[in-house]
Amino acid sequence: MASMTMIQAIRSALDVMLERDDNVVIFGQDVGFFGGVFRCTDGLQKKYGTSRVFDTPIAEGGIVGVAVGMAAYGLRPVAEIQFADYFYPAYDQLVSEAARVRYRSAGDFTAPITVRMPCGGGIYGGQTHSQSPEALLTHVCGLRTVMPSNPYDAKGLLIASIECDDPVIFLEPKRIYNGPFDGHHDKPVVPWTGVPQSEVPDGHYTVPLESAAIFRPGTALTVLTYGTMVWVAEAAVRETGIDAEIIDLRSLWPMDLDTVVDSVTKTGRCVIVHEATRTSGFGAELTALVQEHCFFHLEAPIERVTGWDTPYPHAQEWAYFPGPERVGAALRRVMETA
Repeated sequence: MASMTMIQAIRSALDVMLERDDNVVIFGQDVGFFGGVFRCTDGLQKKYGTSRVFDTPIAEGGIVGVAVGMAAYGLRPVAEIQFADYFYPAYDQLVSEAARVRYRSAGDFTAPITVRMPCGGGIYGGQTHSQSPEALLTHVCGLRTVMPSNPYDAKGLLIASIECDDPVIFLEPKRIYNGPFDGHHDKPVVPWTGVPQSEVPDGHYTVPLESAAIFRPGTALTVLTYGTMVWVAEAAVRETGIDAEIIDLRSLWPMDLDTVVDSVTKTGRCVIVHEATRTSGFGAELTALVQEHCFFHLEAPIERVTGWDTPYPHAQEWAYFPGPERVGAALRRVMETA
């Protein structure tokens, strides 16, 4: 198998599905001739033509609205929002149309839409190019929300998303497009080459939606996380020497609750890590689920390590970013609780 970056794995998934299904179309800002701002669609328009891969105006509400209409007529649109920070004009189309069409039509229509959105910080993007809005999406019944942490999962989950008859929000942590990031911004960049999760098959395969992965087995405590924070959590575990089990949720909602419950039941302790703001973040839902299903097994209060309740700063990016030092401190606090 070839070693791929996240960008290459995403492009490979799109290539596979364009070739496999004539109903798949890809569109968004600069995805055609230019190949996407991060080059995830590079070369696809040349290969499949301007009717299958094409550019749109800067109008996120229009992009998703067109996708809803296409899906109702039998296509499988893959729409790209250039940065997740700019999906808000399309939120009404996602909530009121895409997420509701199956229910309001009594199953006569579906919305097999995949909306790709690069998300997260770590690239000095400031407040309007660094947001992680997953909690706003997992809150909406009828939407699926996915966030991979590595190239293998990215390709398999994206193919599964495109083949799904439900609308899927596919969030791509842009800080790990070209390599895993452990939160140590002052160290040299690490490429995906040599990382086991970068070994990606060329052809068609899927990673099932609603399936979490045990990224690192352990017995002392459970870390629930996703996206870039999987690698940050691994660095914190390594640096603290605590034998933590890291669960990569992958599919945020619907989620693999069984894997979460099994792990926390085994370890008795839980730390939740995400980059998004703390208040009403997805970690709050995870905390509630662990409390509901694992209460009698918990030996310490659940800890959350998150971004702060502020806009994502440019000048103080690493004060906001929940790095391995903050995660490690939470791991030690949970282990010290009697």
